[in-house]
Amino acid sequence: MPKPIRVFVRYVDLINKWIGRFAMQLIFVLAAVLLWSTVSRLVFGVPVNWALEMSQFILSAYYLLGGAYSLQLNAHVRMDLFYSRWSPRQKAAVDAFTILFVIFYLGVLFFGGWSSTEYAIAYKQKNYTSWAPLLWPVKVFMTIGIFLMLLQAISNFFKDLAAARGKPIA
Repeated sequence: MPKPIRVFVRYVDLINKWIGRFAMQLIFVLAAVLLWSTVSRLVFGVPVNWALEMSQFILSAYYLLGGAYSLQLNAHVRMDLFYSRWSPRQKAAVDAFTILFVIFYLGVLFFGGWSSTEYAIAYKQKNYTSWAPLLWPVKVFMTIGIFLMLLQAISNFFKDLAAARGKPIA
């Protein structure tokens, strides 16, 4: 593979590793929000109206920002009817082909997320609840997470293509 592709793969993998490791820590923030909600309701008798939505937003950031790292680690679910019987080069060739569908899907999803984020920022879109938080922050995280997954899918394509040719990218 040409040097620019190897550099792209290295930096995308590095960025997604760091962001994925950060996203892992969001589970503790989520636990703290849910714990506070429970303590507030049961101990103080004062329910908080923002806890459910905030936990949904944190969980969204958790899986959207961690999605690219999961893709990088091949930690996603794969249906295995024939795959385990194939050689590493056959697996890489099939993965290089099928990731093209994922790249197309993520591209469409990214442009939809971009449009939705622009709308939320321009019109100061709020959620229709009693707390009524602005939606643009979660949409920004959503769009960034989808973009990172798109970059990781492209990185995986290059790695699979190189492996299918018998010259894996280290």
